[in-house]
Amino acid sequence: MTFSEDIRYVGVNDHEIDLFEGQYHVPNGMSYNSYVIVDSQIAVVDAVDARFADTWLDNIRGVLGDRTPDYLIVQHMEPDHSGSVLHFMNAYPETKIVASAKAFVMIRNFFGMDFAQQQVAVDEGATLSLGRHELTFITAPMVHWPEVIMTYDSAEKVLFSADAFGKFGALDVEEDWACEARRYYIGIVGKYGAPVQTVLKKAAGLDIRVICPLHGPVLTEGLGYYIGLYNIWSSYQPEEEGVMIAYTSIYGNTKKAVELLADKLKQYGCRKVVVNDLARCDMAEAVEDAFRYSKLVLATTTYNGGIFPFMHEFINHLTERNFCNRTVAFMENGSWAPVAVRVMKGMLEKSKNLTCANTDVKILSALNADSTAQLEALAKELCQQAVEHAEPEVQTEDGRKFVCKICGYVYEGDELPEDFVCPLCKRGTDVFEEVN
Repeated sequence: MTFSEDIRYVGVNDHEIDLFEGQYHVPNGMSYNSYVIVDSQIAVVDAVDARFADTWLDNIRGVLGDRTPDYLIVQHMEPDHSGSVLHFMNAYPETKIVASAKAFVMIRNFFGMDFAQQQVAVDEGATLSLGRHELTFITAPMVHWPEVIMTYDSAEKVLFSADAFGKFGALDVEEDWACEARRYYIGIVGKYGAPVQTVLKKAAGLDIRVICPLHGPVLTEGLGYYIGLYNIWSSYQPEEEGVMIAYTSIYGNTKKAVELLADKLKQYGCRKVVVNDLARCDMAEAVEDAFRYSKLVLATTTYNGGIFPFMHEFINHLTERNFCNRTVAFMENGSWAPVAVRVMKGMLEKSKNLTCANTDVKILSALNADSTAQLEALAKELCQQAVEHAEPEVQTEDGRKFVCKICGYVYEGDELPEDFVCPLCKRGTDVFEEVN
């Protein structure tokens, strides 16, 4: 991968891994990205997982030949990035290590040594000149560890963004960026929206033409799209108008009710309805969907005086990631003493800015006339909200159409105004494309 004569990619692809961080399914593997900046002095930006240390060092030698790196910049100390630091220092013992003070504490904790003679501790705004390339360091605490720094190269307008803007998937597999970047962000970084917002404000003051993350592809075009999604995700706003139904079902009756609700939602005009069986789906995918859409329906059974375990786990995933700013509806099933709605609402009571639907659906073992009528009322309520929240499309005789790639909103007119803001996802013109 080459996007600059001076900045070379030396990372690796991992197709041996099945679970990233021991929990996230990664059928297309992972990339561990590392970069070399070649100038009068040489800097290597981040290491890779220890299992690929030899391949990584070979990649570095393939770029540098007999030259020796002057600096190893350690932006983030998670072992998938720092695991091969010791291998690197054994190969290049005179190289200086550039990192935050907190990172050097972690280096000692991980490796039993702190490389005291090689330390170059940096803080917000510190600079490092390699010659033509002037590097500025940006602190990014809790994005998503406390020691994180990012690095900005003013010569080529490159932001080395640590884990920000990363995604699941190796680089030798073609796949949509947003889906796996969203699952990565919500699952791993999602709790830390406020620190991400702080870093985005810092980045807004920089002229950024390329983003080099530690996972996933180098981003070189349409950066407004990626930055805009990060703004939506980190501000906990819905990305799309739609309804996500998360359910558990023991004997199939709750499943039948969910399927009926999904059909009625579509019948009444909800254009996006997503259903997840929490016992069978990828839990991280279900969590991603809950944050993606504007409305969430939770449907489960009363179980041991509480709720079914998969639903309990799912709601815990939501609350620990600051789930907020959504409409939530509830369905429960119980053959006697149903309490699922009360338990679910209790688990969400500390979540901010959640609007509970007026209609709760109570199923007593199986659907009957009363619970079917409740389903009907809930479908109408959720779809009415969708209509109220969506502003009417602008139409003219010209008929040109511009569609938002984020939420699907369509603007019709002779031209898309430069200052136009999407009424659904609040994004600017950079995410619109003209369609025939």
